[in-house]
Amino acid sequence: MQPVVGVILGSKSDLPLMESCVKVLEDLGLTHELKVCSAHRNPRGVMEWATSARARGIKVVIAAAGGAAHLPGVVAAWTDLPVIGVPVPTQHLGGVDSLYSIVQMPAGVPVATVAIGEAGAKNAAWLAARIIGLQDAEVEQRHGDRRAALATT
Repeated sequence: MQPVVGVILGSKSDLPLMESCVKVLEDLGLTHELKVCSAHRNPRGVMEWATSARARGIKVVIAAAGGAAHLPGVVAAWTDLPVIGVPVPTQHLGGVDSLYSIVQMPAGVPVATVAIGEAGAKNAAWLAARIIGLQDAEVEQRHGDRRAALATT
């Protein structure tokens, strides 16, 4: 089945955090692809991935990055798909540096930004489901059912 969510990480070290995002995507029945590609070490790879995302069936991108955290903004510069940035916690500043880097995009390069860390990673998946659910009634129903189940726990 063709993926509808593209998840891109700036580093393999971000994978443990983003496993919680992937789990929510799977729980919501959203197919996804996962790519590790640094905006700093492989800018051409990021450009190629982002510019071809729509043609691959991607509807929403989730981009996780820490530190300078340029990946979500670089992806947003190369695609017109919705981009959700996940700030990765960092050793020295706890992820505040990541948050500031992702949230301060210039006009015309929007990146929706979620919380730092695991709650943000999970919420990125929930937000992707809401966006896709605007055009897909099945996704909207699954999202609503899962949210209702959370309300009773």
